[in-house]
Amino acid sequence: MIPVVEQPEPADFQTKVRVRGSAFLRRRPHPTHHDFKQNNYWKDCLPQLYAAYGGICAYSASYLPTERSLDHFVPKTRNPTQAYEWNNYRLSSPRLNSHKGDSVDVLDPFQILRDWFVLNLTNFWIEPNVTLEARIEAKVRKTIEVLRLNTDDIFVNNRFKAVQDYAKGLTTFDFLKFYYPFIAYELERQNQKEAIKAAFA
Repeated sequence: MIPVVEQPEPADFQTKVRVRGSAFLRRRPHPTHHDFKQNNYWKDCLPQLYAAYGGICAYSASYLPTERSLDHFVPKTRNPTQAYEWNNYRLSSPRLNSHKGDSVDVLDPFQILRDWFVLNLTNFWIEPNVTLEARIEAKVRKTIEVLRLNTDDIFVNNRFKAVQDYAKGLTTFDFLKFYYPFIAYELERQNQKEAIKAAFA
């Protein structure tokens, strides 16, 4: 996970999403999951969210070529007033969105700092930086736990495969920087951009 810079709200978001959502909430100030499914106006801006964030998942920092979803960072069931607000949306893989669910224990990609999360190039797990103060380290660990970044083998295998393909020359470092910016950053930070190739020789 790497910091994500919040992108401006689309010009038509007000009429496309917020106005319609606000009208619904005036009718149903305490909506159920079913109510939200019937009034999921945020889906109309998913293509714009995808474009605004370059197709990069906010939680895995990897490119989403086809499947993508809109995560409400503040869960809509906990705070319905945030259901139709652009600044509450995070581009996410559907799998990570499902893992996160209604949790409020995940760090916000808009608020984290560079180097809070690091990549272990031995087992390809994501870990807290050893230099973090205990309070932040605990939050990083909880985020990793909730999102299952290390316990869902799909994520671990994807990170391994991305590094392996680069190390074997099947992809370039520019490819990594575009499709896997967190991995590219970690290879550079750890001075492994060239050295990692020997591990797969």
